[in-house]
Amino acid sequence: MSERSDSFRDEVLAELGEDRLAEIAALAGTDTAGARALVDGSVAELSGNLRQAAAEPGSAADVKAAVDEAASAAPPLQGVAAFGGLAAGGLLAGVLGRLAKPAASAVARRTGLPPATVNRAVDLLVPVVLAVLTRRAAAKKGGGLGDLLGGGKK
Repeated sequence: MSERSDSFRDEVLAELGEDRLAEIAALAGTDTAGARALVDGSVAELSGNLRQAAAEPGSAADVKAAVDEAASAAPPLQGVAAFGGLAAGGLLAGVLGRLAKPAASAVARRTGLPPATVNRAVDLLVPVVLAVLTRRAAAKKGGGLGDLLGGGKK
């Protein structure tokens, strides 16, 4: 993982906070290190799916519109990912919502965790990822998806 994508993951972990990380650990029947690994895999999968969607002709326009909308919005406050959730996230929330289930399925296959457990963990992560992406988009004004996720434009 590159330093820039590590930065994205670290921002998601910081936004998630220790309480919600502990909630994911309890959900997965693991400790905080196991929960961090689950979060890492889920964030990587969501990011990869988002990059893939941006590269596919059938969904590229939707992803670009979602990123543009997020860039024109005021950045969310730190630590408010739990309030409003996907309902407050506009187009980007819709895009992430569509990518959540395939990401959770891939993480479940890779980790051997029950799919229902990973689905619930990813459901907890999506509003956090949305808050971080929205904050980054609003701060960068005009950067592409690669700039938001780390690793440059893709």
